[in-house]
Amino acid sequence: MSDSREDESTTHFGYQQVPVAEKVERVGQVFRSVASRYDLMNDIMSLGSHRLVKRYTVELTAIRNGQTVLDLAGGTGDFSIRFSPLVGPTGKVVLADINEAMLQVGRDRLIDLGINDNIEVVQVNAEELPFADNSFDCICIAYGLRNVTDKDAALASMNRVLKPGGRVVILEFSKPRNALVGHAYDAYSKLWPIAGQMVVGDSQSYQYLVESIRMHPDQETLLGMMENAGLSNCRYHDVMNGVCAIHVGFKAT
Repeated sequence: MSDSREDESTTHFGYQQVPVAEKVERVGQVFRSVASRYDLMNDIMSLGSHRLVKRYTVELTAIRNGQTVLDLAGGTGDFSIRFSPLVGPTGKVVLADINEAMLQVGRDRLIDLGINDNIEVVQVNAEELPFADNSFDCICIAYGLRNVTDKDAALASMNRVLKPGGRVVILEFSKPRNALVGHAYDAYSKLWPIAGQMVVGDSQSYQYLVESIRMHPDQETLLGMMENAGLSNCRYHDVMNGVCAIHVGFKAT
């Protein structure tokens, strides 16, 4: 008998193969564990460079006043805080994540900053977005797609809720172009679980994050997945020699 049925019923959680039904809960536990120190660990792991990468990503969203934006897998609200002044009082930002602990950190940040007039916070599954067709001018998902179990379903769902002519912007870790950069990056990322143990008291969650990066599709593969989901004029921008990549795709008009 073929193994195809087994293959379809399992997926990767880092380097492990686990039942599809278990991955959402396992990923959820990772982010419940790290939520309170997530932003601090981003600064530590990236040596602060994530701020520049995020700024460039925001530029590529080309968000304008009055538009409606979905900050998918937005967690602690880093991008929503940046999007809020860009869409202005007549626009809207939807901060969406599947993880309630990450969203609670995001809500608290928004309250502390007094930003609540044009941001809505909702808990959603990226594979089955609970929004009407043609709802958003832009969808941004940053460092979140690699944690989705069925990435093809999520991309198709994004395309469905995007307005014609709207854009999807995906920021994610990717594959370095230069072998020396790749080796240096691999060596450096092995320190993340150690930092996770010291700062969060949890090395296993950061070991998963390292492994999930390794298992994520490379630039060209993700580009093809976006096209297969129905997005058009897809392209990507390598950042830091491909350590990260920002993919952009449009919904056909």
